[in-house]
Amino acid sequence: MIDYLNGRLVFKDPTYVLIDIGGIGYHVKISLQTYSAIKDEEQIKLLTYLHIKEDAHTLYGFKEEAEKRLFLLLISINGVGPNTGLMILSSLNTKEIEHAILSGDVATIQHVKGIGAKTAQRIILELKDKIGKDVGSDATSSQIGFLKSDNKVREEALKALITLGFPKTAAEKNITAVLKKTTGEISLEELIKASLKTP
Repeated sequence: MIDYLNGRLVFKDPTYVLIDIGGIGYHVKISLQTYSAIKDEEQIKLLTYLHIKEDAHTLYGFKEEAEKRLFLLLISINGVGPNTGLMILSSLNTKEIEHAILSGDVATIQHVKGIGAKTAQRIILELKDKIGKDVGSDATSSQIGFLKSDNKVREEALKALITLGFPKTAAEKNITAVLKKTTGEISLEELIKASLKTP
């Protein structure tokens, strides 16, 4: 099991990073929380989870211990795979997820793409006792700075949503809807997060 990676950040995308360690490039899937927390660090350390299937070995990375712990709890639920776990962590921050679970807020969890009512209920039922109120870490509080909602940000947001499993037309529609409501400037992270929450 690879518990963490510590190396040079070669490339950063809202859905994955490339980390160079001793000349080997590791492709690591990340959530928007981790993307925001990384900022523009040259040397980074990510806590990791290695998911092994017959046809693929996939690394998932987390900047904060609380996020990794929550991810492992989420994927322990029947019907929640690693990609769904990452989608939940990209749609809501750690504290929002924990609050929804502790307060039995099915609607908030169900709002995440790919989560139905039964799965949302199962997450709350099975994790309510496992989540302590002191576990939360506000990883999303560190902002990556504001970016103008120009074509480059729009394209990067579109690419990220498609990577997360959205059909291109639905992703474009959600981004447009968010930008229409936005006055002034919006960061890439905020644009993706708002698009994920758009019905």
